[in-house]
Amino acid sequence: MKILITGAAGNLGSLLARYLLAQEAGLLRLMVFRRDVPVDLKVAGKTEIVRADLSKRESLITAVQGIDVIVHFAGVLFKANPERFLTITNTEYFKNLVDVAKLNGVRKIILISFPHVEGPTSIEKPAIGRLDGTPISIHAKTRLEEEKYLFANMPESISLRVGMVYGKDILMIEAARWLAEHRLLGVWKERTQIHLISKDDFCAACTAAITNRAASGIYHIGDEGNISLQEFLELACRQWRVGRPWSMPLWLIYTAAELCEFYSKITGSISPLTRDFIDIGRVPYYGNTARMRKDLVPALKYRTIADGLSTL
Repeated sequence: MKILITGAAGNLGSLLARYLLAQEAGLLRLMVFRRDVPVDLKVAGKTEIVRADLSKRESLITAVQGIDVIVHFAGVLFKANPERFLTITNTEYFKNLVDVAKLNGVRKIILISFPHVEGPTSIEKPAIGRLDGTPISIHAKTRLEEEKYLFANMPESISLRVGMVYGKDILMIEAARWLAEHRLLGVWKERTQIHLISKDDFCAACTAAITNRAASGIYHIGDEGNISLQEFLELACRQWRVGRPWSMPLWLIYTAAELCEFYSKITGSISPLTRDFIDIGRVPYYGNTARMRKDLVPALKYRTIADGLSTL
């Protein structure tokens, strides 16, 4: 099997590539734009590196030729004013990938998505795989458009709606740890339901989606726990042996995001926090994982954060 991973130089893309190499799941073609993949992913006879630009369809032809399955991670995240570019970088660029893949006989695309595309959900009323939800943030709105285009054009494809991935070396978790160690980690007071998944179980679900030829459609990827963002951060800080996160007024968190975006805009640097990140972070989410357990991962390595806390 030949597998293309877009955004292979990124955090989750490189994580999955390492896992697939260890599982000997197939030949990996790792697609990058500017930044190169980590050196340990350059394995003769097992991986090949290809540079391509999602904004240019002609550059994608070489990347997708001979490929069976594409796992799509590539995108722009840490940049100011995402409402100005995500309608292009998420939807238009993804359309380019879908169209070129379809023309070149790719069997299916696996889109890494998230439960937020259905709007607010909970463990009592979980996300169930709908395409007619009412997402709140621009990230979620544009990702839903990607899903709709994918299934309209390559109906045997897959959307993995993934909860919060946790574990060592996960970018957002490491950022939270750094902030906590410097007594800068804060969160709003309102309880926000989240759905967690360990990085090991996330990779196992992705691998099963790749190798199971019968798998298609929407899968919610999450563990069996019931926890809020605030509770998770409390547990994480206890595990890291640092002070608990500050309980902050929402206006202060939005102000910090505005300052980050302003600095990013004038310097061209990344923006570790944006107002849209807060918008999506405040949306409670929980997905129905019945299809995941049936088709992809019948038994999780870490059923709840209590099992996986030591991996942080």
